[in-house]
Amino acid sequence: MEEVQKKSQPFYWGNTPEEEYYIQQGIKSTKSYYTSPRGLTLFTRSWQPPSSTPPRGIICMVHGYGNDISWTFQATPVFLAQNGFACFALDLQGHGLSRGLKAYVPNVDLVVDDCISFFNCVLTQDPLLQNLPRFLYGESMGGAICLLIHFKKPDFFKGAILIAPMCKISEKVRPRWPIPQILTFLARFTPTLPIVPTADLLDKSVKVPQKKIIAAMNPMRYQGKPRLGTVLELLRVTNYVSKKLSDVRLPFIVLHGNADVVTDPDVSRELYELSKSEDKTIKIYDGMLHSLLFGETDENIAIVRGDIFKWLNDRC
Repeated sequence: MEEVQKKSQPFYWGNTPEEEYYIQQGIKSTKSYYTSPRGLTLFTRSWQPPSSTPPRGIICMVHGYGNDISWTFQATPVFLAQNGFACFALDLQGHGLSRGLKAYVPNVDLVVDDCISFFNCVLTQDPLLQNLPRFLYGESMGGAICLLIHFKKPDFFKGAILIAPMCKISEKVRPRWPIPQILTFLARFTPTLPIVPTADLLDKSVKVPQKKIIAAMNPMRYQGKPRLGTVLELLRVTNYVSKKLSDVRLPFIVLHGNADVVTDPDVSRELYELSKSEDKTIKIYDGMLHSLLFGETDENIAIVRGDIFKWLNDRC
């Protein structure tokens, strides 16, 4: 039955072909490949208002670990494009249709450089985009990457939208002692080995049962255990970011569910309290899980989208 479902639903929205779906949604969309300065081929997408409607702002988007930009992630940029924003995103190394061993991210700093070079390329190639306000948007691991982009390019973006950012891996899914010590030793010899014991993140991220089924249909979803090298790198990066929260200076809105067991809402509270940003907003949603913009009820998603749109509307 599961195989039948996968074949009968080639897109997360159903059977409607992509071009027809985007027309129905009142937006235009493109997809292509981009070669980063280090020679890595990365899959990219854009979602923009129709040609008759000039964009009012630019959203540079970064997805989370194990995710990609072609399945449920699209729901948010489609919504933003419908409301006048030009959105751009890429599949990170080892994710989606981009090159690299599946779900293997040995160096997040190189991924950050990939994102910066791609976003810079997009913004400089199209004269219509050059004078528009630019914002970062990141989900989970993508939220941490957005902060790392900010540290490298502190004045390039006008603000950031951080969705359940992985500024620190929650103790509820973090491997317990002595497992990290053992994994660190093993990673010296077999960094790509997928053996790190963790709970099913999809099950813990998505609240609505039917949406769990849709999320699981994603043909590019990584279903194996996390790879040793990736986990150690994420631990390194989140440890680094958690110690630099006071260095965050750009305007931001951070949104988190208080029932999230994948990333820690208390660290989002710390980001809000410790950052030097003069313009900062925090939204903590009672009872919501990690997947705020797809996995929740439609009513809850509308609340989160409304908060994001209001924040953007006040700054464009």
